Amino acid sequence: MKLSWASRITILRILLIIPFVSFMLKINDPVLSGAARNAMRYGAIVIYLTMAVGDALDGYLARRKKQITKLGAFLDPLADKLLMTCACLLLASQRGHVEDFLLPPTVVVLIIGKDLFLLIGFTIVYLITSQIRIAPVFIGKLATVLQLSMVAGILIAPEVSSFLPGWIWFLRVLWWSAAGSAILATLIYIRCGSRYIEEYERDLANNSR
Repeated sequence: MKLSWASRITILRILLIIPFVSFMLKINDPVLSGAARNAMRYGAIVIYLTMAVGDALDGYLARRKKQITKLGAFLDPLADKLLMTCACLLLASQRGHVEDFLLPPTVVVLIIGKDLFLLIGFTIVYLITSQIRIAPVFIGKLATVLQLSMVAGILIAPEVSSFLPGWIWFLRVLWWSAAGSAILATLIYIRCGSRYIEEYERDLANNSR
């Protein structure tokens, strides 16, 4: 099967996570000079922005060229979740955090916990219904946007905070908003998944009569 351009871009986004993580792991390397460490962060920012543009582009191409596929519907959120998981873990670690802008571990647990719950729920739905159920909701998309914005805001924080001293407070509002929306999205997805299973079992019972 020939991959569409949308799927190719999505796969490229997944592959770019490797150099992104590599750069992030070096931004606090004591062996490197301050300038070199900044260069590592700038490299991570460039890759991150490239992936963000790719995220918008693959969605646009899929809709414009009517190339929306099950593979693309699976890979696109997978790319987002892999990137967000790696970024959050790194930004909350001593080795990969941005100086003076350490991401609170609680925020990381809530954001990654949402994705783990969704994975478990997805597996349960598939085991019960034998159907692949991917149904994004608005709050889930909002949570993703807030998380992507949060990571970008932290990565550029040293430069922005030099002329906007209150940037750290904006970031705190942003990362707790991202965490709160992740909790809300988890609850909504649990409710949607439960209803889908109930409808499936009801239809199964009706068809067996």
